[in-house]
Amino acid sequence: MPETIFSKILSGEIPCHKVYEDARVLAFLDINPLAFGHTLVIPKEPAPTMDALSEESAAALGAVLPRLCRAVMEVSGCRHYNLLQNNGAPAHQAVFHVHFHIIPKPSSDEGLGIGWPAGSLEDGAALAERLRNALGA
Repeated sequence: MPETIFSKILSGEIPCHKVYEDARVLAFLDINPLAFGHTLVIPKEPAPTMDALSEESAAALGAVLPRLCRAVMEVSGCRHYNLLQNNGAPAHQAVFHVHFHIIPKPSSDEGLGIGWPAGSLEDGAALAERLRNALGA
């Protein structure tokens, strides 16, 4: 996997404002925050997207994310937040190392703004069946 700013942070080449660290996960403050308390959470395993990440690293992220969200809520004073994770450039991923953003939402004009051009579900039963087959269920 190509070197990224996150791999440089993990190696100590670039400093960060560390919030949390364990054997598989590192959390630190975003240097270009969308809101006060904006925190990044990354696996130490180098994987560009969630589908390339091991189940062990994914489980480690999942185990710590609720605790980190609660801490961000407490410190930021925000009851609301976005938990954002993008995969691939067309999906707005800028750093190709799996990462989650915890972005406090203090008001409707602050934090992350999202447009959601909802479509309609066509033939949900067939699509669900295809997804179950892809999972091997």
